[in-house]
Amino acid sequence: MTPSITPPRQPQGAQRVPHTPHQSQPARRNGRFRRTWATTAAVLLLAPALLTPPGAAPLAILAALTTVVSLLSWPIRRYDLAHVAAGTALLSLITDLAYLGPPNLVVLWLPFETVALLVLLGRAVRQVPGSRVGLVGGLTGAAAVLLPLRFTLHAPHTGLKESIFVAALAFFPAACAAGVGLYLRSLDTRRAHAVALARREQRLEVARDLHDFVAHEVTGIVLEVQAAQFTDSPPATPATSTTNAPNPPHHQHQHQHQHQERHLERQEQHRALLERIEQAGLRALESMDRTVAALRTAESHERSGAKEGSAGNEPPPSGNEPPPTRPHGLTDLPELVDRFSFMTPAEVTLELTELSGTDTGTDTGTDTDTSTGTGTHSLPREAEDTAYRVVLEALTNVRRHAPRADRVEVSVGRTADHTLKISVTNTAGRATSARSPRHGGGTGLAALAERVSALGGTLEAGPLANGTGWQVRCLLPTPPTR
Repeated sequence: MTPSITPPRQPQGAQRVPHTPHQSQPARRNGRFRRTWATTAAVLLLAPALLTPPGAAPLAILAALTTVVSLLSWPIRRYDLAHVAAGTALLSLITDLAYLGPPNLVVLWLPFETVALLVLLGRAVRQVPGSRVGLVGGLTGAAAVLLPLRFTLHAPHTGLKESIFVAALAFFPAACAAGVGLYLRSLDTRRAHAVALARREQRLEVARDLHDFVAHEVTGIVLEVQAAQFTDSPPATPATSTTNAPNPPHHQHQHQHQHQERHLERQEQHRALLERIEQAGLRALESMDRTVAALRTAESHERSGAKEGSAGNEPPPSGNEPPPTRPHGLTDLPELVDRFSFMTPAEVTLELTELSGTDTGTDTGTDTDTSTGTGTHSLPREAEDTAYRVVLEALTNVRRHAPRADRVEVSVGRTADHTLKISVTNTAGRATSARSPRHGGGTGLAALAERVSALGGTLEAGPLANGTGWQVRCLLPTPPTR
C-alpha cells in the first residue's frame, strides 16, 4: 500500500500574497518621477479653484484629472491606459455639453487640459493594443478637437460659425499628436519585431545544435550499446585446483555446473542493463526530436502570427540566420570521420581532394584517407560550416538507418568550375535486427537543404542507381582558389 502524502496546511492567519511582476530599478525610478510630477501638477491646477466661484470646481477637477492621467505610467492595478483614456475623454465631452458655469472661467484651465488631452492622445495611439486603439484614439481625439466648444457654445458673443472655426483650428494639433503616436508605435513595433526575430534565431540555432551535435553523440552511444548486446563474452572456465587432493568427478561436474549458472545469470543481468541503457538513449533521442520540432513549430507560429503594421519587416530567410557558437570547417572532418569509424564496423574512407583539373587525393582503402591539398583557406566560413554539417548529418543517418553498412565513403573537393562537392555514400550492408523504429526525426536534411539553397547550392539524397546503398550529394558554389 502506497502511503499518501498530504501537503502542509497553511496557517489560518496567513494570507496568500499576490504575485507582482518584477520591476527594474530604472522603471521604479521613472514611476516615482511621474507620480511626483503628476501630484505637483494636480495641486497647481486645483489651487486656483479655491479663489473662484463654486461653478469653476468641475473645470479645475477635470483639468487636474486629465493631466494626472496623461503623466502617470499605466497600467495601475486593474486599470490600463485604454480604460482611463476613454473615461477621461468621455468626461471631457460630457462637460463640453453640460457645463453651465461662467464662460470666462473656462479660459483659465482650457490650455492645460488641451495640452494634457494631446499628450494623452499620443500615448493612446502609441500604447493601446490594436483592437482598441481606434475607439480610444477616436474618443481622445474628439475630446481634444471639441474642447474649445466648452467656451464658444456658452459665450454670449460666439455662435456656430465660431465653434466650427475653432474646432477646425484644434484639429491640426490633434492630428500632429496622433501622427507622433503612430510614428512611435511603428518604432515600438519594429523594436518588438527585432526582439522576436532574435529569439526565433536563437531557437533555430539551439535546434540546429541539438540535431547536429547532441543527437549525433547520443546516437553513437545507443549504437555502441546495441553492438554490445550482440557481443556475448565466452563462458569462463572454472579455476583448476592446485592442491594435490583428488577431486571426485561428480564434485567437479557440480562445481562447473554452478559456475556456468552464475555466469549465465551475470550475462542476463548485463544484457538487461544494456537494454535499459538502450531504451534510455532512444527515449532521449525521441525527446530531443520533440524539442527540435517544438522549437521549429514556435518559429513557424511567430512567422505566421506577426502583428499588423510589420509587413515591411519580415524575417530574413534562413540563410541569414546567425552562425553557431562554434563554427566547424573542413579541417574538422578527419576528427569527425575518426569518431564515426570507432563506432561502426564499416570500412570508412575520407577523401579530401581539389578537383581543378588534377585529382590530388588517392583512395588507399584505409579507414581514413586524407589529403592536404584542398585549399580550404579560400572557402567562406559559411560554406565550410555547411559542408561539415552535411557530412555530420549524412553519417548520423548512416548510424540510424544503416548501422551494419559494409563501407562508407566520404568525399569532399572542388570541381573544375570552383564548386565544392560533398558526397557521402554507404552500402546497404546486412539486414538489421527487428527493433522498434525511431519516430519523430526527419528534419535534418530538410533544414540543411534550406541552408544549402540559401548559399546558392543544391543538396540531394537518395538510393544508389544499383540499389545497393544510399548517397548524399551536395554542391556549394565557392570563390576560385588563388
